[in-house]
Amino acid sequence: MPGRAFAVEDAAPPQQLEGFNLNGYTPTGTKAWEVNGDKADITDAQIKIDNVNANFYNPKQNANLTSDTGTIDKSNGDIHLQDNVVITAQRGTRMTTDSLDWKRNQDLVTTEDHVKIVDDQGTVTGTGLTAHPNLKTAQLNEDVKAIMKIKSKDLKAPSQTVQITCDGPMQMDQVKMYAVFHENVVAVDPSAGRELHADEMRVWFDEKNKKISKVICLGNVVAIQGNNTSYADVMTYNGDDGTLVMSGKPKLIFDTGDSKSLFKKSEEKKPDEPEFQ
Repeated sequence: MPGRAFAVEDAAPPQQLEGFNLNGYTPTGTKAWEVNGDKADITDAQIKIDNVNANFYNPKQNANLTSDTGTIDKSNGDIHLQDNVVITAQRGTRMTTDSLDWKRNQDLVTTEDHVKIVDDQGTVTGTGLTAHPNLKTAQLNEDVKAIMKIKSKDLKAPSQTVQITCDGPMQMDQVKMYAVFHENVVAVDPSAGRELHADEMRVWFDEKNKKISKVICLGNVVAIQGNNTSYADVMTYNGDDGTLVMSGKPKLIFDTGDSKSLFKKSEEKKPDEPEFQ
């Protein structure tokens, strides 16, 4: 008996929608988020959206997210956003990156790409991010650079800047105005002619007065100012009066050379230098 030939059915074409909208709600029935798009291609596994415009709703701070495209995984609800990704928080903070994964059930957004965060206090860049969708808390993973705007003591003078870099990670809390920098941290304050080095640096920012209110440096702390270099285990900076308080075997070295050569020399001779406690 001759065999029968069975035709393999082609996969069903995706369903296309013009003007896509998807909403999410809290257990109490309050709208938590919404995703809108110009067009959506829907298959059994995913929904691909063009010109994504999403909103996050939070009692303390809302946020808006846009991207060129987005793909919703129908199995778990996660959304991958691609190209020209922008999050704008209600307080004015703006984050840009090339791609972003929105884990809706965990209330997190993540990326491995370069990230730029801008607000009234300055600009932070780095590689890799984990954050709350409204950016109230965030961690940048590597190669972090923060440029903070500081109000000059002379109110008529333009704002000054302080630059802090680290290998990362760096955690920031936009609500508490607090950030922690890790690994090879360097802070440069040109207005004071001061440079700080540490393994970890904790920074508090006074949003109202536009200044750094407090800094705590921990581990292998070095402060360079003019021709003087100081060493300590812990160093605290007070933003109100500009003083540095050293603890943990503090050491102060005077030299007539420039600060860069002094930093290199003092590292080599550090064990033999006298200590002032």
